[in-house]
Amino acid sequence: MDKVTLQTRLGAAIRERREASGFSQDTFADCIGMHRAYYSAIERGERNVTLSTLFRVATGFKTTIAKLMAEASL
Repeated sequence: MDKVTLQTRLGAAIRERREASGFSQDTFADCIGMHRAYYSAIERGERNVTLSTLFRVATGFKTTIAKLMAEASL
């Protein structure tokens, strides 16, 4: 699996989680202390996120990195 596919699948899983949680991109990004444009790029699979960034996202959803990865089938 290539880098773009990994990023796209992870971004889609994060978007699905956010939408299921009832957050807008603006609200969720603000909640985790991240700029909305950067967060939006993560959801679109345009960013290769670091572990610390992924941890911030997972913590915002009150879940783990492992669960986010599993939801993305990674």
